[in-house]
Amino acid sequence: MPMTHDTLFRTLADPTRRAIFEQLCREGEQTVGALQAQAGISQPAVSKHLGVLKQAGLVRDRPAGRQTHYSAQLGALAPLVDWTRQMTGFWENRFDRLEDLLKRMDQ
Repeated sequence: MPMTHDTLFRTLADPTRRAIFEQLCREGEQTVGALQAQAGISQPAVSKHLGVLKQAGLVRDRPAGRQTHYSAQLGALAPLVDWTRQMTGFWENRFDRLEDLLKRMDQ
């Protein structure tokens, strides 16, 4: 089920969760222990954040023996990319119209 941009914004609004997601984006697949070492929070807290990220479709887990490896799912950001593109187009249009108005006022 595709997530809405509201869900993605809420999920990434938490700075710790966003940092965990960013670390997975930068460094690739990681275990909870590796993520915990970087985040500086308890293992249960990291696991809870990973659960929220997974529910939003932003991470995927892969069990390997006694450890679980997590990886970022960049495709899940597509709704945010689309929203940002729409907002960029909206504001560029507004600024173009403002520029036209200011030119007409100068004449």
